[in-house]
Amino acid sequence: MNRAEKAALQLQAVAVLRMLKETRTYDELESLTDLPAGDLNRYVNGHVLPGIERAREVVEGVGRDALAAELEARVEFDDEGYVDNSGIVFDQSFLDLVAPVAANALGFERPDVVLTAATDGITLGAAMAGYFDARVAYAKKSKETAVEEFIESRQRLASGIELTYYLPARAISRGERVLVVDDLIRSGETQELLLDIATQADAEVSGVFALIAVGDEGIERARDLTDAPVGALSTFDAE
Repeated sequence: MNRAEKAALQLQAVAVLRMLKETRTYDELESLTDLPAGDLNRYVNGHVLPGIERAREVVEGVGRDALAAELEARVEFDDEGYVDNSGIVFDQSFLDLVAPVAANALGFERPDVVLTAATDGITLGAAMAGYFDARVAYAKKSKETAVEEFIESRQRLASGIELTYYLPARAISRGERVLVVDDLIRSGETQELLLDIATQADAEVSGVFALIAVGDEGIERARDLTDAPVGALSTFDAE
């Protein structure tokens, strides 16, 4: 880890601690993190940065648990099982905190391109791309008029509906590392189409990430399709 990466990790830890402090006293934060309240006060107020090991523990450990709990508090399900995650995907500052936590906790290697699906995946894709200093590309269900060449992935769903995604061919180049992200994974059908697009582009998949997994079907389906790390920040029962 070079000096810039160390500094970035330390700043990410401070951002996580500041988020946690918004709803907790320093004593409560001490109990949560096992760090002295005095040190936490100095970190949160910007007087000093945590050491590398402390920063890693915050980002990869308590940070992931805290963000998952915050995510679960914001997600709503209706009587038919549909997910309302607008309280998450419209909050860019929250997603910007998710990116380093997910990257470090799940071990994603730095991609060249973050690939997602329009529209709800775009804000998460932007957050992940910003963290990795990568490009973001998003596949759409329709072709853009001015684009001449597309990568097209099509699948007939169990319901008989045909789902097709299109990505401008120049969005991903051969040999580039691609991280597939989306706000939600349930059946894994969208992720399969995005992975197919990466394959058609002769790209290397560096991981698959979703904010929310509803059940295990989608995660297992993605794992069957790639050897790269696959994970979600939070998992909900499919029923």
